[in-house]
Amino acid sequence: MLQKRTGKLNAGDERMSQLLKWAPWLSLVIVTLPVPIVFLILFMAAAATDTAAIYLLLSFVSLGIGLVVGLLLLLILFLYRKRWQSRLRDRLALDGITAAEVPWFTSELSSEERKTWADLKQKNPLLADAYCETLAARLTATRIIGRARRETLRIERQINRTRNIPGVDTGTLLNELLSDRRRSEELRKEANARLSETKARLQTIEAAANRKLSQIETDLMLRRLEASQEQFPLALEIASLEEAALREMNPQPAPEKR
Repeated sequence: MLQKRTGKLNAGDERMSQLLKWAPWLSLVIVTLPVPIVFLILFMAAAATDTAAIYLLLSFVSLGIGLVVGLLLLLILFLYRKRWQSRLRDRLALDGITAAEVPWFTSELSSEERKTWADLKQKNPLLADAYCETLAARLTATRIIGRARRETLRIERQINRTRNIPGVDTGTLLNELLSDRRRSEELRKEANARLSETKARLQTIEAAANRKLSQIETDLMLRRLEASQEQFPLALEIASLEEAALREMNPQPAPEKR
């Protein structure tokens, strides 16, 4: 039986992701350290100087060999994780990318989109949810464009091969291939239009968030300014009271009449 391909995330994917997140570093530690540690223990427990020197040498040699093997295994696991994540993203995109699946596609987001999304999650969760929904639509449109482009290139190659077949009437096949190419081009044009809409919506959400944040900051500064203007500065008030007290304590003599 053929395995049914679904575009949904399951518990096994979550477990595999966590395993591949820590497996490279754990493998490096497990491969590199245990054997040198054993030789170091034997080195410290050795009674003879010659035996201790041999154990010390073996610990350094095993550390070097283990480090080389560990780094090689680390690289292999990193490449495998990258390939597994790419296949997972392809499977999740089969039925369209949802907002809940966007965190799995962060590598396909631009640095500006990642920064804006992170800022919105901290400052405005509602706008962050809307931004995430729009990111899902943008990612879906981008993948449809790429798939339609690849399909168009495949059809073009097949059309060229069909035209080069001599002595056979390939008119019907060429008409079908040309029809397939038109459908692929129409799909790409529609996806491009959707992509433009999603990009405009992302900019609208970002502008609304910046406008709201700047308005809040401006209102706060105005309230502080009004409060400072309404209240007489305490230092000036104290200085005025001190000056009045000094005048009372040392009254100036009245000027003499001529």
